[in-house]
Amino acid sequence: MARVDKINYYLNIAETVAERGTCLRNNYGSIIVKNDEIISTGYSGAPRGRKNCLDLGYCIKSDMPSGKGYDKCRSVHSEQNAMISAARKDMIGATLYMVGINKRNGEYVRDNWPCTFCKRMLINSGIKEVIMRDTKTDYRIEQVENWIEKDDSLEY
Repeated sequence: MARVDKINYYLNIAETVAERGTCLRNNYGSIIVKNDEIISTGYSGAPRGRKNCLDLGYCIKSDMPSGKGYDKCRSVHSEQNAMISAARKDMIGATLYMVGINKRNGEYVRDNWPCTFCKRMLINSGIKEVIMRDTKTDYRIEQVENWIEKDDSLEY
């Protein structure tokens, strides 16, 4: 049996973190790693103390298209929760690994990207790259500096 490569090792951990998610649509797990050490983890779920969609049994955003209606969503995104749990000095130059699982069919959320708000937070956090899983072994690597150069907030 072959040894798993380091990127998929960390993506596997992020996938396990996603199992704690409380979203009824897509659950995400994120981990922040620097110098081969896990700095923090985060999963998608309602703010501490608030009822989450899993416990409520419904999602207000369920009929909205993906990428729309973030103001209606009860969840804090996995990337946000991971960044909230880490000190900025530890995130500078770090890598965020992210995995999304579609709760309706159990498949990976392919071609997933951090939302505009998460991109802003990632830029300010000092994280240098985000690695996103597409299949059990395939992933994409995005340099955060690209989001600074290609400012999607200027696109209307």
